[in-house]
Amino acid sequence: MSKTHIQFKLNGSEVETLVEPRELLIHVIREQLGQTGSHIGCETSHCGACTVDLNGESLKSCTILAVQANGAEVATVEGLAASGELHAVQEAFMQEHGLQCGFCTPGMLMRSYRFLQENPNPTEEDICQGMSGNLCRCTGYQNIVKAIQVAAVKLQAK
Repeated sequence: MSKTHIQFKLNGSEVETLVEPRELLIHVIREQLGQTGSHIGCETSHCGACTVDLNGESLKSCTILAVQANGAEVATVEGLAASGELHAVQEAFMQEHGLQCGFCTPGMLMRSYRFLQENPNPTEEDICQGMSGNLCRCTGYQNIVKAIQVAAVKLQAK
């Protein structure tokens, strides 16, 4: 099978690579481009551990072909911090202990990041609905919801 040349912005930097036509974006990000923050969980789009931001939309990178990212802007959890400072969602997850084992955390952070841009002043119900595509097997979600509420306040204060 012949490979296809693609290029896109990953966390603000231009990248180029060769991919198989049926290769998933999560595999290219992790294995070819060395950004291993996004996790491979279920590979069926159920868990959300692989959530990335693609052209301003939260998407599960285990169900996107890498060729679909050609010309796009992709952000992973590695791209949240800027100039050595954590993003508000990262600070809030740390402050409110919105994690336990950490496996789901990259996807939770990326979905939270986009969700709070879509809904900067969410209710608890909004958060539960907005985060429903990301699963956590450890926390019971209370601290995740609290972390997103804290992040919303931090972002509004900026």
